[in-house]
Amino acid sequence: MSRITVDIDLNRVEGDLEFQLDLEDGVVVDARCIGTLYRGFEQILIGRAPRDALVITPRVCGICGTAQLYAATLALEQIAGITPPPHAVLVRNLCLMAETLQSDLRQTFLFFTPDFCNPRYAAHPLAGELADAFAPLKGSVVRGCLQSTRELVGIVAIFGGQWPHSTYMLPGGITQPANARRLLDAGDILANVRSWFEQAVIGGDLDEWMALDSGDALFRWMAATPARQRSALGLFNRFARDIGLHQVGAGTGHLLSYGVNHRPDGAGSELPAGFFNADTQQVEALDHLQINEHVRHSWFLDYPGGRHPWAGETIPDHQPGSDRYTWAKAPRYGDKVVQTGPLAELRMAGEPLITDLLASEGDNTWLRQFARLRRAGWLLNAAVNAKKQLKTKCDEPHFIDPKIDVWPDGESYGLIEAARGALGHWLRIKDGVIEKYQIVTPTAWNASPRDSIGRHGHWEQSIIGLRVDDPENPVEIGHIVRSHDPCLVCTVHFIGSHRKTHFNV
Repeated sequence: MSRITVDIDLNRVEGDLEFQLDLEDGVVVDARCIGTLYRGFEQILIGRAPRDALVITPRVCGICGTAQLYAATLALEQIAGITPPPHAVLVRNLCLMAETLQSDLRQTFLFFTPDFCNPRYAAHPLAGELADAFAPLKGSVVRGCLQSTRELVGIVAIFGGQWPHSTYMLPGGITQPANARRLLDAGDILANVRSWFEQAVIGGDLDEWMALDSGDALFRWMAATPARQRSALGLFNRFARDIGLHQVGAGTGHLLSYGVNHRPDGAGSELPAGFFNADTQQVEALDHLQINEHVRHSWFLDYPGGRHPWAGETIPDHQPGSDRYTWAKAPRYGDKVVQTGPLAELRMAGEPLITDLLASEGDNTWLRQFARLRRAGWLLNAAVNAKKQLKTKCDEPHFIDPKIDVWPDGESYGLIEAARGALGHWLRIKDGVIEKYQIVTPTAWNASPRDSIGRHGHWEQSIIGLRVDDPENPVEIGHIVRSHDPCLVCTVHFIGSHRKTHFNV
């Protein structure tokens, strides 16, 4: 039995990601997900005025700055007992949906499907169609995606002045209101994106597609017309399932979501928060106190077991050559390894199609990526609904000044669903300044290392047992990891260096 260790530097992920794999006769028997950057934003915030978080945290990432800003704003509103007006909540939701939709589409067609053009698949019967649609920067779907997503983030600019790194949310509301012109411009963008999505992505009517409630109904609908079979979704489904992506990449079955779209009346979220317990196949109420972070295998000053973010520490302690191997922490929900993202959001909401596919086929690479496109369809409709609600709120306040001169001491948190899943900010204020700030990102959940008792993180679990046919071109690893839309820049921030295998299409 031959055993080798392979270092893979994976491109087309947001940030720097390495995988170290132990292979025995071509099968992964152990995996270490290595975040090679140390972030440090938590240290930057200590000792600063609480409102500084509204300027600093959107710069954690150039992709999900709106989500970071939203989480920071919620944490400050909670600690001061501030309730934003419905007008502001709807604008916040609309902008976050635009950012998420942009990310979902770009991740699918700029990050994930380019692997379908890998030389490994040159002899596949669909190779020509795949290249025409998905070739990087050349494919018809790719070009259409670039155009549509450039327009989408314009919605954030309409209300927030710029994207990325906007700072238009603040405790008590937003900086400028919706009005007829802004809503008209946002509506035009959404209509254009919907038209492209129907024609190029699904090859049919969005409402018909969203009404599908089972896997059988999905595949019948997709096969019913040539336009649907030739669409981006049709190609994705046919090729991905032909190469078996629906049979690989299962990690933990436990799912976590913080809820999508805070309701303007404060009564929960449009898609509910929760924890899906794979052991019982039941959705449980979310309890943020169950969240804890481990650092036993991370390059941080050690502490025993896992700690809730309010008690956690982020003190760098780089130990190359030891059994610590990443700048990412290991979040856990109670004692459970979890995954987060569109699959979790839609399953928590009991979305019929995703619920049926998950029950019949289990967690897998194809389903995670399909769920991202399914969420994109949901977001298109939800964004239009938010715009319609805003039209009735234009004459209502968009900001209520909380009149805070000195922020109260205490602890709070802000939970939001970013493009990649569950994002949480935990805050402690003492003597009017930030004493502690902890950010737990979606990729921290998905890409976590082993924890204090040696349990692998979700990505690591999803790769162990996989056969890698060519370690010099490990396209199988790319499919699985990219199905999670990795965002390492949110999770870590210090460059490392050692010899590795570069994976490029």
